[in-house]
Amino acid sequence: MPQALQWLLNLGPTNPIAVRLVQNASRRTKHLYVRAGYLAVLIVVLLWLLVFQTSPGDMSFRDLAAAGATSFTFIAYLQIGLICILAPVFMAGAIAQESDAATWDILLTTPLGQLQIVLGNLLGRLFFVLALLAASLPLFALTQYFGGVPGRSIFTSYLIAGCAALIVGTIAISLAVSRLVGRRAVFAFYVSVITYLGITAAIDSWLTQSGRGAGPAGEGVTWMTGINPFLALRALLSPSSYPRAELGSHTGLAAFFLEHPITTFCALSALISVFLIAASTLTVRLGGLHTIGQGRSGIPWYRRVVGLGASGSEFRPPRSVWTNPIAWREAASRNATLGRTIARWSFVILGLLFGLGLVVAYHLGSLTGTEFRFILVSATWTELAVITLVAINMAATAISREREDGTLDLILTTPITPSAYLTGKLRGLIAYLLPLLAVPIGTLAFAGLYVLAGGLGNPAGVTVSEMISIGRATPAMVDFPLVLPETALIAPLVFIPFEAFCVMIGLHWSLKSKGAIASVIATVGVVGVVGGMIGLCAWQSALSIPIFGPALGALSPATAIYAGIYPADAMNAAVSASQSGFTQARVSLLIGGGISACIYGVIVYAMHAALVRNFDFTVRKLAGTK
Repeated sequence: MPQALQWLLNLGPTNPIAVRLVQNASRRTKHLYVRAGYLAVLIVVLLWLLVFQTSPGDMSFRDLAAAGATSFTFIAYLQIGLICILAPVFMAGAIAQESDAATWDILLTTPLGQLQIVLGNLLGRLFFVLALLAASLPLFALTQYFGGVPGRSIFTSYLIAGCAALIVGTIAISLAVSRLVGRRAVFAFYVSVITYLGITAAIDSWLTQSGRGAGPAGEGVTWMTGINPFLALRALLSPSSYPRAELGSHTGLAAFFLEHPITTFCALSALISVFLIAASTLTVRLGGLHTIGQGRSGIPWYRRVVGLGASGSEFRPPRSVWTNPIAWREAASRNATLGRTIARWSFVILGLLFGLGLVVAYHLGSLTGTEFRFILVSATWTELAVITLVAINMAATAISREREDGTLDLILTTPITPSAYLTGKLRGLIAYLLPLLAVPIGTLAFAGLYVLAGGLGNPAGVTVSEMISIGRATPAMVDFPLVLPETALIAPLVFIPFEAFCVMIGLHWSLKSKGAIASVIATVGVVGVVGGMIGLCAWQSALSIPIFGPALGALSPATAIYAGIYPADAMNAAVSASQSGFTQARVSLLIGGGISACIYGVIVYAMHAALVRNFDFTVRKLAGTK
């Protein structure tokens, strides 16, 4: 065999690292369940869409083509969503397993080249994501029988999904090779991916609503389309409602992003991936990026600047411990490093400054009332989602991590009871989250105080006019507050108990799972399903039930925020019932916040009691698990 061909094969198909990863992971039952669940979801959704969009009677070819096109659109978006969810899960092992320095030391003693090490890890883990895409191709082919789905659109949607998986994979491998992060960065990586998608989609929505996109009315593609896979897919499947800029209407980067958004996304994904692979190849045998900037003492420059010693030092200043040492340890240990402290307080300070700046921008006339409300609801939703993911990560690893490193065995030899242990975990995690929760609560408080102050003389006022049908009268324009001031009171009543509920779910799976990654994935799934069901029920209740609906709408933090910022849309039935319906809806929403706090409090107490009751049995059952 020619030497050049042998070298190319060793980079990919015959790479020993890739072969090892594929062979070992193919035998794992967990991966089998993931693949089966992925296909099951796509099959069920496709059948459901086809059944409910077709009638048993005669249908024209036009109706069949429309049903096929609609089904394909939903399935294509669902596939991108599942890939963005599952790709970080498959790639998490690259960070968790290879973050151990001993693993790298052994790997670097082999005759493998630098590029072989990087590509072997990337291709071995990326294989499973690409296999999922290949397995779903027959489902997409079924839509061809109905017509209305061009084959080019199918393969282009697969290209977008593949590029999204590629960029996620190369980022994970780069984090592992740099050795700047450890096992605890797995969930931060996952949160970063989800947050990036949400922020870019929110910016795109704001730009299109303000008429700053492409197309005649400015509702088309934006600069965000070429850097978000969902928006790129929307540009492919909805060219009429999300048009691109006309060819030749722009020059330079604007033409690249606005006239060819799909090509832009794929090209940027490939270029960034090549750059990250090249950077990882150059640093893999240098000990990683964490060695850059260290002096003879081995202390990085950024730790020397603030007067810190080397990481892992055996000595530190004495600290004052709380009455419950477990609670103190959970709250204090999260800020034990410089990076965590900076990340936490940067989020708090920048978030509060953003909320204050948003009010100032509206007061100065830089934003209209519609833009202000949209940015406010998008910002608070995003901040709350990030805080919830942080809470899930910390709670889901709080016990399983201690089981893995042996700390739990030492704690069980102390006089600390299971009740004190679990109470301390809950109290410590909530204490850590309170400054983070101050960001969305403070943002809503700034807006509410501004409304109470009458806009401080702002000529634009603090009201927004909306068309409302009161009773059976003719629809009329009614003025509503820019933001309900009482939202700042409802927010802590709903947010804090809800986060405590998420923490208890995380502690439940952390206690019962063998590993940290398994507990995180299980917690994300449970919170996602339960939170989604509660949110949908709360949304419909607030929208359609006149008196008690707003109270039920406060059960979900997302619907409570939306009702406080868009009361006419969120509580339509209550507001439209009578002239006094708006006042009744506001009172009902405030009462619902208190009821929500009580309900979540009872659930947290019941879960805590159940965990305490089964604590000894579960710990003994999983004793020695690592």
